Amino acid sequence: MRSVVVLPTYNEAANIDRFLRKVRKAAPTTDILVVDDDSPDGTGALTEELADELGRISLLPRPGKRGLGSAYRDGFAKVLADDYDVIITMDADLSHDPDRIPDLLELIANGADLAIGSRYVTGGGTTDWPVRRQLLSKWGNAYTRTILGVAPRDCTGGYRAYRADKLAAIDPTSTEAEGYAFMTELVRRLTEHGAVIEETPIIFRDRTAGKSKMSGRIIVESMILVTGWGVGDRFRRLTGRRKQQ
Repeated sequence: MRSVVVLPTYNEAANIDRFLRKVRKAAPTTDILVVDDDSPDGTGALTEELADELGRISLLPRPGKRGLGSAYRDGFAKVLADDYDVIITMDADLSHDPDRIPDLLELIANGADLAIGSRYVTGGGTTDWPVRRQLLSKWGNAYTRTILGVAPRDCTGGYRAYRADKLAAIDPTSTEAEGYAFMTELVRRLTEHGAVIEETPIIFRDRTAGKSKMSGRIIVESMILVTGWGVGDRFRRLTGRRKQQ
């Protein structure tokens, strides 16, 4: 299977060297597309230098800081046109262990359409997070599962592998979310299209270098969008049933 990592970056100069080397070691034949939002710290330039050394790495530069969802939409549009079989997403700050890439690829090879590196299945977890953040994340995922009627226990996690044709079928370029709700939006769409979704446990480790992109605005956006999707879905189902009566 031809595979590629789509990696949005913004000010990840402190991590990008280690990250790219670890991915290249863990998955020697997997390509990497770095989607950089004109990082002031030179992340894009470092990526180009490492591309010459490590190979199978390309850079998609974008003007200005435009958001996670937008970066993934542009990255997906590029790789879906390049005939890959599997598209992998993960964070650049090494909170996702690159050594687990082969496990995600194996799940896809065995029939999954989406393989999620999950913090919230048996064996998974988080480290270095305060209790408040752990509870907020777990509550948010439980709320998401309930209101959207989806199965995965980790709807917001970004460590994933997608079967490319299944991802193309839901047209990820037409999504609306910008923050981590983007991950939930893809789970919702794939569920509606009958995709096979599998989870494998991972340990999520908080970044040790660079600055987190998480903010209160991102959390609020996620809750508003998820609630709107859930209410809208229930209204459409109710309306559909009434029309059939």
